[in-house]
Amino acid sequence: MKRYQAIFQPSGRRGEIPEGTTVLEASRLLGVGIESVCGGKKTCGKCRIRIDSGTFDQYGIHSHPDHLSPFTGEEGKLLGENERAQGVRLACAATIQGDVLIVVPEESQTGKQVVRKEASEKKISLNPAVRLFPVTLPFPTLNDPLGDYERLVAALLERFGLQRPGIDYPALLALPGALRKGNWTVTAAIWMEREILAVFPGEVEEAYGLAIDIGSTTVAGYLCSLRTGKLVGTESRMNPQVTYGDDVIARITYVMEHPDGLEKIRGAIIECLNDLIRTVTGNAGLFPSDILDIALVGNTAMHHLFVGIDPHPLGISPFTPAVHRSLDIKARDLGLAVHPAANVHILPIVAGFVGADNVGVLIAEEPYRRDEMTLIIDVGTNGEMILGNRKKLLSASCATGPALEGAHIRFGMRAAPGAIERIRIDRETLEVSFKIIGVERWRPEFRIKSALGICGSGVIDGVAELYRAGIIDQSGRFRTDLATPRLRMAEGKPEFVIAWPDETALGEAITISQQDVRSVQLAKGALYAGAKLLMKELGIEKLERVVLAGAFGSYIDKTEAMILGMFPDCNLDHVSSVGNAAGDGARIALLNCDKRLEAEEMARQVEYLELTLAKEFQQEFTSALFIPHMTDAFPHLPPLDHKN
Repeated sequence: MKRYQAIFQPSGRRGEIPEGTTVLEASRLLGVGIESVCGGKKTCGKCRIRIDSGTFDQYGIHSHPDHLSPFTGEEGKLLGENERAQGVRLACAATIQGDVLIVVPEESQTGKQVVRKEASEKKISLNPAVRLFPVTLPFPTLNDPLGDYERLVAALLERFGLQRPGIDYPALLALPGALRKGNWTVTAAIWMEREILAVFPGEVEEAYGLAIDIGSTTVAGYLCSLRTGKLVGTESRMNPQVTYGDDVIARITYVMEHPDGLEKIRGAIIECLNDLIRTVTGNAGLFPSDILDIALVGNTAMHHLFVGIDPHPLGISPFTPAVHRSLDIKARDLGLAVHPAANVHILPIVAGFVGADNVGVLIAEEPYRRDEMTLIIDVGTNGEMILGNRKKLLSASCATGPALEGAHIRFGMRAAPGAIERIRIDRETLEVSFKIIGVERWRPEFRIKSALGICGSGVIDGVAELYRAGIIDQSGRFRTDLATPRLRMAEGKPEFVIAWPDETALGEAITISQQDVRSVQLAKGALYAGAKLLMKELGIEKLERVVLAGAFGSYIDKTEAMILGMFPDCNLDHVSSVGNAAGDGARIALLNCDKRLEAEEMARQVEYLELTLAKEFQQEFTSALFIPHMTDAFPHLPPLDHKN
């Protein structure tokens, strides 16, 4: 029987599926949750999916809607003409007849992705770009027929000293009605004291803004009161662009190879953001039009794809971005469904692969105000680093790939209920304890039968624990002389069982293979080598402080990460996780326009080191492939006490 590749997004699960298997059955085989209230009887219509067309080199497949069985009568009863035109199918009715990349929309997902981009508790000085100015105007008369706009400007000058702000076109159109409805008492929402965005009848006290972090894998929005700075709501999504590639290089390549690539990939993120905006405002009892200001961060590729800038130059040496400085663009010009006059402030870029998200981290963590030599690592699909203190700052970027987030690992998955997020291996018995997302207690204390795979924090734990228990050696090679049924051969290659079949929802064991270990070594080696080259450039031999930033970085066990060798030795008491620092930076820029100027200044002061040009990179990378390192000492690590 023929077998075809089925890849599910945004979960990232993939596998070979027998010809004739329904998409719903394939999703169950691979541990992907698709809603099916009727149990696959083709009556509820909840299992909507679609197929992405094209050649996806990163997966080695060509996907096309024709690789599913023909449209059925049952689907015709449940799907509208518009959905059918968009290629929507029912997972229970469509069978697989070729390689397919299957997109499961948010509403069809049962096990929702756990997008870990919560806002941190951070005190932010309040000085928003958009402020409210309530004024009462004198009534016009035959003796004083001054125009409505001029009358408003005069009142703003008299009460607040504002020097003739301009007015946005839609606000001008609405001005006469607002003045008369408010009986000549109105509230003007003004951006940077320069432009009137809107005029509301009467006195209005609250205005709202949104901070957005567009990550390669996840997107987060933070809805804030511009009056108090209070966080009103948070909403997250998987970045739908993962369909076009797990990393930025793959997405740039997609745009380069497809004439409509930029339009498609940009349309996906705009649609995602508008959905996020509707949800986060609706949950707060507000409307999208209540958002008057936006601050946004993202890496350089995400920045260009969001704005609609051709990313071709980012994929070719010398990797030049189209713009370094910050941007202020009307939301309506970008296609964002918020107040029509709202401004989108996009933080500046440091270099081709050190983007506005890194600048967000800078103003959130402020290493330029510290004496300690600090290494900040924003751990993600693209690892970005800042090293230095108040005297000098360097930055670099390394393509770690998605392995550290669970992708390209056989049983890897993104964070979702059922994902193994913590692993411990007993060094005497080699028995495994693990914890999955959504279950508070650990196995074996609690009998788990619902494990679906291993997410990023679990992957790091797993490989570090294999080394600590002596199951793999310093080179990452499995030992084959251990007396445990968990170490076994599969197709002639060793693998270690983390969860037995009766502990999973897959009907088979979840393992870490030799290839999985190699993938993690390549990713962590790139991070370590980048950090070492930055240290050499600054002429330092030790780190005084390490900060793990990024949503994923927040869930990494710092001891396991150092055992693995993700970063050079440091006192573990001085290693900390700060959550989504890029998102914090976006919130800071939203609520304090002075920090926007600071971001602009610091982005130009940071010196960028292009690792691909460093002669020593390959040597450092090769040494860093060892666990934790070929030669570097780690005096701050606890004794590993290998099982010999």
